[in-house]
Amino acid sequence: MFNKNIKLVLAALITVWSVYEFTQGHIMNGISILLLAGLFILFYFKNEFILLAFLQLRKQNFAGAQKWLGYIKNPSAALTKKQEGYYNYLHGIMLSQTNITQAEKYLKKAVKFGLAMDHDLAMAKLQLAGIAMTKRRKREATTLMAEAKKLDKHGMLKEQMQMMKQQMKKI
Repeated sequence: MFNKNIKLVLAALITVWSVYEFTQGHIMNGISILLLAGLFILFYFKNEFILLAFLQLRKQNFAGAQKWLGYIKNPSAALTKKQEGYYNYLHGIMLSQTNITQAEKYLKKAVKFGLAMDHDLAMAKLQLAGIAMTKRRKREATTLMAEAKKLDKHGMLKEQMQMMKQQMKKI
């Protein structure tokens, strides 16, 4: 909705307003306004359009996720590095269904920018391993699989990794 720097300025101005309300003796107003400032700070670290795109992706609604990501016009200016990583991660996951060359480009960007959660990074590397496997690059696929296995500490991607290993044996 707003640029990342505008969000910080708005949070600072709203915090000043909250302090003013506290000095006037309106404690409840000050607390409520401070919560509003917290909302802008939250949206500085977690972009609202990326959150809405994740919700749509969770429902398997790729068109809806694409619509929400389309609202971000200039990702490098509007997003922090981690958010830009998730922006590319979401694009890569959606494109992996149709265009694997574009998906590979987006997923590599996502890994380069970094993702906050290890299991998201493991998923991105697993997707990249699958793309490398379909392009007959077995060495790269095994390296990416090993990295993904290290990052998957809770075993959430165990079944997908086993299926991929079986497919790699056929190559």
